Amino acid sequence: MRIPVATPTPYGRQLRAVTEQLERSQWWSPELLQRYQFGQLERLIAHASETVPFHRTRLAAAGYRPGQAITPEFWRSLPLLERSDLQDQGDALRSTSVPAEHGGTFKISTSGSTGTPVSIWRTELQQLILDAVVLRRLLWQSWDFRLKLGAVIRDGASFAPSGGRHPDWGTLVYQTGPAVTLDNRSTVPEIAEWLLREQPDYLRIGPALLKDLTFHFMDRGLAPPPIKGILCGAEVIGLDLRELARRVFGLDLSASYGAREAGPIALQCPEHEHYHVQAEVTLLEVLDDEGEPCAPGEAGTVVVTPLHGFGSPLIRYMIGDRAVAGAPCPCGRPHPVLQQVVGRTRDSVVLPSGVRRYCYGGELAFWQFTDIRQFQIVQKTFHDLEVRLVVRRPLTEDVRAEVARRIKTATSEHFSVALTYHDSIPLTPGGKFQDFVREVDLADAPGAAVPDHV
Repeated sequence: MRIPVATPTPYGRQLRAVTEQLERSQWWSPELLQRYQFGQLERLIAHASETVPFHRTRLAAAGYRPGQAITPEFWRSLPLLERSDLQDQGDALRSTSVPAEHGGTFKISTSGSTGTPVSIWRTELQQLILDAVVLRRLLWQSWDFRLKLGAVIRDGASFAPSGGRHPDWGTLVYQTGPAVTLDNRSTVPEIAEWLLREQPDYLRIGPALLKDLTFHFMDRGLAPPPIKGILCGAEVIGLDLRELARRVFGLDLSASYGAREAGPIALQCPEHEHYHVQAEVTLLEVLDDEGEPCAPGEAGTVVVTPLHGFGSPLIRYMIGDRAVAGAPCPCGRPHPVLQQVVGRTRDSVVLPSGVRRYCYGGELAFWQFTDIRQFQIVQKTFHDLEVRLVVRRPLTEDVRAEVARRIKTATSEHFSVALTYHDSIPLTPGGKFQDFVREVDLADAPGAAVPDHV
């Protein structure tokens, strides 16, 4: 289907040009894509060395000399940038002189839902490129732009103004059908009523709200509107949510992975459930505990470098997530694959020895228990876990025992597991759901001298 082009605006013409370039680059060879990445890295590193005080010192200490070529070997020798560096260094991480072709700069701040909010500076050119990646996501899903879009978003979000009707989707490039929006602080019954009233063809919504929405329709025996596609992102998309979406809406979810400070990082493949790293925009590494690249099927720490982040260069930035590296995709696109984004690096229980074990709620398959609506695992002490549950009705003893068994298998047999019932589990201030909370600190473990995790 040929998508009609919207009446051009200056920004729309620029966005269309970048989008068309991305349509071509998605079929580059892996070798050409890597050459492009490292050519862009050379420009980014030279710029950071010249205009960013923090990086000037750090790069010199790593042996960087202005004008040198950046090889994969030298790249892996550079130190990692931690979230605490962004907080502690402040303007020392901001460029003192952005190239004129990158336009002006503006400040981006995270919500602080992780407990560690950060701020960076983004250029107009980088934002243009990130907007093109968002548009690529729609193109990859082959949505019919002539139809109606419904978006459950935070008031004032850039996608569209919240709480009303709009003549188009706001792509600035293609002609589209109408859009309707609803504030994501609305209650689940309000969202369900809005969906049934507006009958959108496509839906954009956060994972936590979508999960609650599926249970709302199931519990009341209501048929949802005949939605043709659902976009989900901003949080980890687990197998449980994918299964619920199939069960209630009869749809496979379209997911994405990103972060406020880095923008969209990876998009779900149009043909498979795994993610393609947006390698024209971000260099992504998945590293094991020794800092080496993970092989396909191995989980590790996600490290990103936004290639056009000339306002506040984030060079080898540990974004705070864990992911499973994937094998090359049979779809033919050269982008590196993330098999699954499994959670945050802080989602780890701490054993008395000081050893950490990552605990990802999506792998527990609690969706198999039809009475469990929501759960959150809380490490209370080095010996005790609490599982907070929102349920339709109290669980049977067999189900309670199975829940505890799965928790212990995923963490450690030495834990005592207490199940507690709650009317609801609140979202973070940033509107996200945390399925794991640790109330003890690694440094307080009796055997914290053991610096390892398994």
